[in-house]
Amino acid sequence: MVNEALQRVPNDNGNKYIDEVNQIRDSLAVMGNNSTAFSLPQPHLQRTKLCDMDDKELEPLYVTRREQLKQVVGSIIKPKFVQGKTLNGKEFVSFLQQILEALNKGEIPSTGSLVEIFNKAILERCLKVYKEKLEGLRLPVPVEKLQQIHEVANGEAKLLFDKQHFGKHHAVQSILKLEDEITKVYKNFLLANEYQSSKLCEARFSECEDQMDHLQVLKLPSMAKFNAGFFYCNRTFVMECVGPAKERYDHRMSKMLLKSRALFIKEYNNKLFNWLVTFALVMVVLGRFVIKFFLLEIAAWVMFIFLETYTRMFWSAESLYYNPAWHIIVSSWETIVYSPLLDLDRWAIPIALLLLFWL
Repeated sequence: MVNEALQRVPNDNGNKYIDEVNQIRDSLAVMGNNSTAFSLPQPHLQRTKLCDMDDKELEPLYVTRREQLKQVVGSIIKPKFVQGKTLNGKEFVSFLQQILEALNKGEIPSTGSLVEIFNKAILERCLKVYKEKLEGLRLPVPVEKLQQIHEVANGEAKLLFDKQHFGKHHAVQSILKLEDEITKVYKNFLLANEYQSSKLCEARFSECEDQMDHLQVLKLPSMAKFNAGFFYCNRTFVMECVGPAKERYDHRMSKMLLKSRALFIKEYNNKLFNWLVTFALVMVVLGRFVIKFFLLEIAAWVMFIFLETYTRMFWSAESLYYNPAWHIIVSSWETIVYSPLLDLDRWAIPIALLLLFWL
């Protein structure tokens, strides 16, 4: 009878109430293997007054069978030890009453809830393994790498759960809960990766933007220096900007760099032309009054006259920029102004002061 009562009821429709009853059956089945049946007749017809009746008033057969039950119980029970002390009958009854009260109040878990608590502890350990795997990443990372680490960590967590979980019927619910918790953690990591990627790419973009703005206002314009800064900035951005925000910032970066290059080229020739005119006049003054070197003065005058008359003869300074002679001047200027060893834009003033002191 006990075995039949504890058989699980089929639940093909997934009724949650049947699942709950089946869990109770599973819990009771743990104790169902050690059971002894003993029948007792009805003590008295007036069952509501049983507590007020003496043994003389009860059914004699009941009293006889009750005494037999005491003997059966006495033959199968073992002494109860609590804190190293053997309990007598009254102490055991008192102890049993306390246990029943605690069970009724939910202070002591049932067998089914113990299984759930055990699996919950395993679930927390599995989730910890998953988190530690992802926390080992230094965000931001490419989405593909985060997805790869997620799959590896998810597999390790489930493998650990399969090895340690308890109870076949409870495991299905626990694994679903584990998958749900892992999904939540993974979504949080995706958001954190997106934020860190945007933060990093924005910082590198701002640095490049500031560098391009600085190159626009060089005192001594140099295409070589601009190109060096341009390629360094682009290379640094490509290497350091990673994660899901990279594609969006790549588009912004390309637009900004192309705009900066176009603006620099537009201003470069105009600034260089003005600097060459100023340089020619300075050489005229130096050749006549300071160094007093006639050939230097003549060369400076020729340069000045060429720059001034060409623009008047050919309508605009822009037409000069396509002249082969201008390209030679530009190449010479670039060689003097900027090289990997000497950046004249940075050292022009100290060098001028040293020359002045020497003169």
